[in-house]
This record gives sequence, structure tokens and C-alpha cells, in this order.
Amino acid sequence: MVINRSFDGVAADHALILILGSMPGIASLEAQQYYAHPRNLFWEIMGELIGFDPRLPYSERLEQLQSNRIALWDVAHRCERPGSLDSNIRESSVVANDFNALFQSSPQIGAIFFNGQKAAKLYQQRVIPTLPERCQLLPRYTLPSTSPAHASLSRDEKLKQWSQIVETLATLKR
Repeated sequence: MVINRSFDGVAADHALILILGSMPGIASLEAQQYYAHPRNLFWEIMGELIGFDPRLPYSERLEQLQSNRIALWDVAHRCERPGSLDSNIRESSVVANDFNALFQSSPQIGAIFFNGQKAAKLYQQRVIPTLPERCQLLPRYTLPSTSPAHASLSRDEKLKQWSQIVETLATLKR
């Protein structure tokens, strides 16, 4: 079985929003970049929502997220999964990232957004029980996956649902 390991989180200490995936897919692992698959809509959607060119170099895209107070990570630190599909993650193999450390280093995080159902499910199962109550109670929103494997919604439908991030950011900045 293939054991996958996620990347370090991308979070400034002033982050207000946390976006969580489940585990990077093969294209992302090979490129060592979040959402590197050319048909994944993550960077296109985030570029439109917060106003940057999704074709910027990877490091600059990460800077755009951080300057807009958005943190990015995955629920799983490591897991067994053949291929890239979330449905192939062997749930019993999942070891979660250290969210207690993340919430200590970025204490202003006020909402969590999941890039797909699997990330939300893994967070509920593997992370929530390990968190202090304040962190357990953070508002959580499950968004449609930006993965090309999740083709039941159009780009525009996904963008509309992902726009909740901008609305939530505005609320948290008050």
C-alpha cells in the first residue's frame, strides 16, 4: 500500500480562515505543491475570490492566501491511499496533522472550510476529539471539492459556494 505524507501547513499567525483538504493527490505530491493538478479549480477559484492571478508562481499564490488571512493545510498528515481519489483513503491508516499546534500558532482562526466531504469527515473523526473546546466549537463549512474528480458541479456553481469564504472573512475582520 502507498503511504502518502502531506505538506507543512501554510498559516500566518494572523490567519482568520483555515481551508482544509484531505491529502494531496499524486500530481500535488510530485510537484510538492497544494492543488497542483492542472484541472483542479482551487487556485482559479481563490484567485477570483481574493483577486490574484492563479498563474502566479506557487510561492506568490501562497503569499496571496496568507496576506488575505487564509491558512491552508490537510487533515491527514499521512495515510495509505493508492492513487489520488479521496474514496481510496484507507481511513484506519489516517494520522491527523497537529491541529493543536496550528491553533496555538494562529489563534485568530475563526472558521474552517473543507475542500470536499472527505476532509470534513476525517476532521470530525480524527481531529475534533483531540481539540480543546474552543477549537471544537469553531464554525465549519463543507464546500464542494475543487478536484476534477468532483465533476457533478460546474465551475460557476463551485465558485458560488466557495464565495462563503469571502463573506466569512469580512465578518471575522470586524
